[in-house]
Amino acid sequence: MKETITSADNAPKAVGPYSLAVCHGNLVFTAGQLGLDAQSGLLVEGGIHAQTEKALENLSVVLKAAGSDISQVLKTTVFLKNMDDFAAMNEVYARFFEENAPARSAVQVAALPKGGLVEIEAVAFIE
Repeated sequence: MKETITSADNAPKAVGPYSLAVCHGNLVFTAGQLGLDAQSGLLVEGGIHAQTEKALENLSVVLKAAGSDISQVLKTTVFLKNMDDFAAMNEVYARFFEENAPARSAVQVAALPKGGLVEIEAVAFIE
């Protein structure tokens, strides 16, 4: 099997030398998504709630471009600038994964690109 690189015109552009998603077999591995506006490339205003929502919306766009969707996510990793934001992030996250929530890790990091508060990556199934 050969991997397929995925791009999405309506998702924020990569902020470095990496692909938004790579598909291999029936799996898609996404790059981390920040709470960036796709047009401006800037972080959305509104703190952790707004950035989490936008990051998950961006993740959804990338997954769709790869032939999957948010309901097919098997595992996510959430990177938080501040673990004190965990409850607020979790509140938004729960709206996107109401049933059959995927496995998840959440870790605090020293910093995120562009000064982001949250970054979320995923592994999903392609039907």
